[in-house]
Amino acid sequence: MSVPQLNDEHRGEEILAVLDTAFGELLAADPAAFRVKFRKMAASAFAFYRGTACLFYHDLDAGNGGRIHGGPYLDDRTSRVWIHGDLHAENFGTYMDSNGRLVFNVNDFDEAYVGPFTWDLKRFAASVALIGYAKALSDEQITELVTIYAAAYRERIHALATGAKSDEVPPFTLDTAQGPLLDALRDARSLTRFGLLESMTEIRDFERRFAAGGGAVELDAATRYKVLAAFDGYLETLPDASLARPDSYRVKDVVGRRGIGIGSAGLPSYNILLEGHSDALENDVVIYIKQAQTPAVSRHVTDPAIGAYFEHEGHRTVISQRALQAHADPWLGWTELDGTGQLVAEVSPYAVDLDWGDIDEPEEIAQVVADLGRATATMHSAADDTSGESLVPFSTERAIDAAIAADEDSLVPLLVDFAHDYGARARRDHQIFLDLFRNGRIPGL
Repeated sequence: MSVPQLNDEHRGEEILAVLDTAFGELLAADPAAFRVKFRKMAASAFAFYRGTACLFYHDLDAGNGGRIHGGPYLDDRTSRVWIHGDLHAENFGTYMDSNGRLVFNVNDFDEAYVGPFTWDLKRFAASVALIGYAKALSDEQITELVTIYAAAYRERIHALATGAKSDEVPPFTLDTAQGPLLDALRDARSLTRFGLLESMTEIRDFERRFAAGGGAVELDAATRYKVLAAFDGYLETLPDASLARPDSYRVKDVVGRRGIGIGSAGLPSYNILLEGHSDALENDVVIYIKQAQTPAVSRHVTDPAIGAYFEHEGHRTVISQRALQAHADPWLGWTELDGTGQLVAEVSPYAVDLDWGDIDEPEEIAQVVADLGRATATMHSAADDTSGESLVPFSTERAIDAAIAADEDSLVPLLVDFAHDYGARARRDHQIFLDLFRNGRIPGL
């Protein structure tokens, strides 16, 4: 990777500038939330990497001389496909699809956008290097893992591009998954909607309401009114087939939220309790409304047609997720609140993230990495001319397959070299960030 080498002082200033561009306004509005976010990022090089997609794309752009469409395997089509935008090894997990089937796949689409498909592959490869380093794997073992990921991705993309039947490339379900992916699906199956409701709500006067504490914040009347108005706007964005009975829309309670994920610091968020598909109290549904963020990729993709395609960031997040994820959450939609785009989705009782804590043996890691390579290819192939969105009006799997076929031998070295180079850079950057944070160098905190 041809990113210019800087000394630690200059690199520290560069990191501060990128963080200010990405988070400055939100940090000024909620410094306490960013103190929590940055302390989580300080915990490890991987946590730092997770929280700094903005820095990753800044470096990619700088390393490519600002030529966004330049680089191996990129042409007019493969440089503008739907991409996840933050594809690292921990952004995979389970969800219940709109057909009622538990699926293991990519999750967390807050950074999704349209850009070069290789950016997803590079971001994942560097995350493998960081995880491998943290688990004391040798450089040779990390090289093997990245090679396995690249080979699995290549194999699945080619199969999809050449018309493989659905039973030849099945999704990861309770029937088809193995190893840690199957463990996650079984854990998800053991969870219940009742269990989620018990953790967040209580029954008062024969009706379910949100319980105090646990990150819930009571709203004043004016804020509650605005949230309910936003909810009405959200209903207009749902597909006609999403809800079977009109009473499912009935709002029982509304609260603010605190303590949400590392990537959402400073973003206002609310929970809404709905009736669900029956009068039974155990079928109530919790959805969240969260201010959508500007994706890091968008600062480095300058095609005005892409930005103009979306009404706001909430609309962008939902359209991107629907494109990238087959049979997405039927509650997924968007709205506006105080003139700002919002993402709306269910707080799912069946969401279990892939847990790398107990995945330690190289053979098991290799099996997981291969499966994640296949999942990446399936995600890229879902978002094309059949997704219902005109922004990417061609078959992405065929475009990617053709681009790789023109230079089969270079994909693995490209990703292996990048993984080692950027993994080392991320570890160094983490130490620089830690010193900046410890010494009070981050403005606004």
